[in-house]
Amino acid sequence: MEEDVVERISQILKIPVEAIQNMDEEQAINIIANTFDNGAILNGINYNPSFHPVDKVLQLHEEKIALYERMLKEKDDMMVKLEQLTQK
Repeated sequence: MEEDVVERISQILKIPVEAIQNMDEEQAINIIANTFDNGAILNGINYNPSFHPVDKVLQLHEEKIALYERMLKEKDDMMVKLEQLTQK
């Protein structure tokens, strides 16, 4: 490849020119072949999640409870303000 083409590619990919010039296609193919498996698919379904699904449900439940408690406190605060306004 011409030097200016290699430089443009290195700028676009944000890698050193030397990395392109010294690239070994056999090693790249070997790395790809040895690291590709069912778990390597980015957009696939994760059948082995790193969290327990029950923990996730409990976390969502706790968040809903916290939201509900905040809403109740806001309601109680509003009731106190309304009582104060009506007494004046």
